[in-house]
Amino acid sequence: MKFVHIADMHFDSPFVNLSDKDIMGDLRRLEQRKVFKKMIEYIKENNINYLFISGDLYEHQYIKQSTIEFINNLFSEIPETKIYISAGNHDPKVKNSYYNKFNWNENVKIFDSKIEKVETEDANIYGFSFDDFYCNDCKIENIELDKNGKPNILVIHGNLDGAKKDDKPYNPISKKILEEKGFDYVALGHIHKPDYNSYENQKIVYPGSSISLGFDEVGKHGMVVGKIDENKKLELEFIELDDEQFTKIELNVDNIVSKEELIENINELKIDKNNYVEIILIGARNFEIDKYDILKYIKNDRIIKLKDETKISYNLEKISNETTLRGLFVKEMLEKLENEENVENKKMIEKAIEIGLESLE
Repeated sequence: MKFVHIADMHFDSPFVNLSDKDIMGDLRRLEQRKVFKKMIEYIKENNINYLFISGDLYEHQYIKQSTIEFINNLFSEIPETKIYISAGNHDPKVKNSYYNKFNWNENVKIFDSKIEKVETEDANIYGFSFDDFYCNDCKIENIELDKNGKPNILVIHGNLDGAKKDDKPYNPISKKILEEKGFDYVALGHIHKPDYNSYENQKIVYPGSSISLGFDEVGKHGMVVGKIDENKKLELEFIELDDEQFTKIELNVDNIVSKEELIENINELKIDKNNYVEIILIGARNFEIDKYDILKYIKNDRIIKLKDETKISYNLEKISNETTLRGLFVKEMLEKLENEENVENKKMIEKAIEIGLESLE
């Protein structure tokens, strides 16, 4: 049997933190559609028997019916492929979800919030869906695998060995329990970084997000293609779907003395045409930096985000010891900075010091 395994497509995501340019959200939503079409075409061309979608296919809060219809129309183009969907924390199978109220194509099976088993001619396929935006326990330990000789496959959204407090509401799953159960393949979703063939005979797999959702998801994105033969031998391959990659470039501003010079330096950077780039400004700045103003003058449209991590070039400790108005101002502001714990508030205080010193010169 041959299968494709994807997860975390997040259709109709607003991409609010993706870029400093408003149009980027729309462009990435178009890329989502392009990537999904590529996946369907691959299934057609390679006679893939099964498609496993391990959660977060769409964003419940933002999804449009037209997008659901787009997805389902593509499913109808592969009628011989059996499609199994396990809803995740972003697309839970709540009462008013499209998983419940939409008439999906006949080849689509959406699992419920109690672990189910579907027996096909090729395999025993188990699945579980979130029925809320959080899930603390899917009771994976209660599964009893069928011993009819067919491969046992689990399709599920969750956090493998999620030990951190922030991970626990998202269906923490024990890798040890999964291995003890003896699944022939576990199609996971939730973690956006792919994890396949990272160790010998790996059967517990994250395909990662099918399309990069931002600069915290650098690297390749796509789908896992698998094959299980009559001896239950598993072969896996990762196929890239997203033509665009997100990269970060650091630019030191120590020796840059004006906004104009900074813009020139950014415009002279060599950028790959298939990359979306975030420029991270580092070092000691010699002038006030307004990243939104600077971005307006950047010629290369592949540069979509600026991040200012520079520090004030002034020797503040030295200035605070001056018996001048400038010294008194810096001394008081440094005290505020020392007592402030919030990172964003610290940045605001640093910016206020810079502006104040420039006005006192």
